[in-house]
Amino acid sequence: MSGVDLLGVVVPARDEAELLPACLAALATAARAPELSGTAVEVVVVADGCTDGTVEVARAAGVTVLEGHDAAGNVGQARHRGARWLLAAAGRAWVPADQVWLACTDADSRVPADWLAVHRTAAASGVDAFVGTVTIDDWTGLAPAAVAAYDAAYDAWRDGGAGAVHPHVHGANLGVRGSAYSRAGGFPPLTVSEDHGLVDALVLAGASVLRSPLAPVLTSSRRVARSRGGLGTDLQRLSVQFGSS
Repeated sequence: MSGVDLLGVVVPARDEAELLPACLAALATAARAPELSGTAVEVVVVADGCTDGTVEVARAAGVTVLEGHDAAGNVGQARHRGARWLLAAAGRAWVPADQVWLACTDADSRVPADWLAVHRTAAASGVDAFVGTVTIDDWTGLAPAAVAAYDAAYDAWRDGGAGAVHPHVHGANLGVRGSAYSRAGGFPPLTVSEDHGLVDALVLAGASVLRSPLAPVLTSSRRVARSRGGLGTDLQRLSVQFGSS
């Protein structure tokens, strides 16, 4: 028993033509993992008000593209649109929501080759959600003191020993069973911290949430973030505090 018949991946994108190809290439590699034999994988790019070549890049990669301006930079709304589309498509194929796993990442991120296999293993274990970690791919431009401060804060949970659990939540590395997603009300329509909002709602609804450092997602270090208050804002704050290299 796989615990899941459909792995649906949601990638919100707003003018991400430059970084999206690497994101989709990494997802294509992850989808070819031998452990996923017999499990369908569907990648959906939610192109939110894009004015560059994001749509064309996504179509060239052969993934499903949802175009529109309705989210208007609201990443929570964009993620929810992709999740709803995947659940509706599964319903039309008679795949029940508890056999659908919704995995989320970001257009400026690259998943490791075992990412989808790890998410499927989590689903097969019976948990309702997987909350993963991220790794910064390039620290260019940030002072060593800023990097050290980030690493110390991010990895502080490891001081708790072998049984410690990380406290992080990232939309770039988040998975949830379709039935649990619906019960929790889905991603809230927030421009930032929509990932925290969903996990909080899952916990409140009694869902079982697995927090794991397995298969961390490589994400960009850009400080001009698509939305204020996220990781890019944290990195910009460190740049101001410690200076640039």
